[in-house]
Amino acid sequence: MIRLLDKYARKLEAARLTAPGAPLLAGLDDALVFNREAPENPVLTGVFERMSINSLLFLPLAEPYATIVDFLAARAAESGGAVMPSDCETRTFLHDLPVVAGFTPEAIASALRRRKSVIVPGKGVVAHGTVSPEQAFVSASSVCFACFVKFFADYLSMLRRGVSDPAYKAAFEKARQHLAPMRRDQPDLMSGPFTERAEIERAMAQAGKATVDYGLVDSFFGNISYCPGDMLSISQTGSSLDELADCIDPCPLDGSSCSGLTASSELMAHQGVVLKAGARAILHGHPRFAVIMSMDCEKLDCDKLGRCHVDCTTPRFIEDVPVVPGEVGTGPKGLVNTLPPAMVGRRGVIVYGHGLFAVGQDDFREPFATLLDVENFCREEYFRRVAQFGG
Repeated sequence: MIRLLDKYARKLEAARLTAPGAPLLAGLDDALVFNREAPENPVLTGVFERMSINSLLFLPLAEPYATIVDFLAARAAESGGAVMPSDCETRTFLHDLPVVAGFTPEAIASALRRRKSVIVPGKGVVAHGTVSPEQAFVSASSVCFACFVKFFADYLSMLRRGVSDPAYKAAFEKARQHLAPMRRDQPDLMSGPFTERAEIERAMAQAGKATVDYGLVDSFFGNISYCPGDMLSISQTGSSLDELADCIDPCPLDGSSCSGLTASSELMAHQGVVLKAGARAILHGHPRFAVIMSMDCEKLDCDKLGRCHVDCTTPRFIEDVPVVPGEVGTGPKGLVNTLPPAMVGRRGVIVYGHGLFAVGQDDFREPFATLLDVENFCREEYFRRVAQFGG
């Protein structure tokens, strides 16, 4: 258990969500153990006494997340007690982000009985797992991602509507100063095309790890596939993009195998892209500013507001990349129906509030370059629009 706790502490530090040595994790095996001694240990012990859980994570936040989360939490306290992001991951997994006033076992346990995580202003994020510490890691990482996207997206929306908010502007300027530098260097990825299964899986694992290392995902979420013929190899549902060994499923395009049962929930969308757009390599990540920019729209009085992620019919592009609606899954408004036709003749497609799908013919060098290039363009375009509206 200690090895697992240390593993996820290192992942949180590597993602720059927290300072080195700051994450506090607890796991229940034959006894309750912590990854380090800290003044907060008795509080987390008290939460275990009140809940039937396997693990807990207390995540003190590094900048810019500390500024962002505390600002949103303060606003939430004025209007209902929960932060309400609108990105896809939150809609699907978190729903809302509860905020509690005190770092006490009672307050934290009460919130965690309803949700996977809780924000404690001035302290950080607490998340729990019922099976493993990985669940707590994913939930806390997703809180940081969702708050980052909401904070910057809402600020641009406010400026676009001509609203002045000095407190928001001050928080924005502080958060902006702490953003990590943009990366323009490319990883040394394997050159294709690939034909052997072992070679395909090595290339997928290498590209998946690079996607996480470059911060182009939410926690480790995303998916990746390669299809040199009639057999599509795809990452399994819930798998870590930076740990894909033994987590890749071979799925025939004709559906003649049940291996797709454990494949990514977006298997059908990947198959559609292969069949309609003729791509071999598909890489899907959640670059933050690409997600933010997908949610920015000039139509302030649209009758589809609040349903943009499934009902938007306005053609939109970010540079040469189209933005389309689409829910996760295979429903009538699922991205399985919106993504493949939009990908024809394109290097990538952004699904509204969700993330970027990028494609290549021979290997993952082209889709990774697209992921990074589009994210950098979106970041620069975001601040250009902020300046345009006087922010």
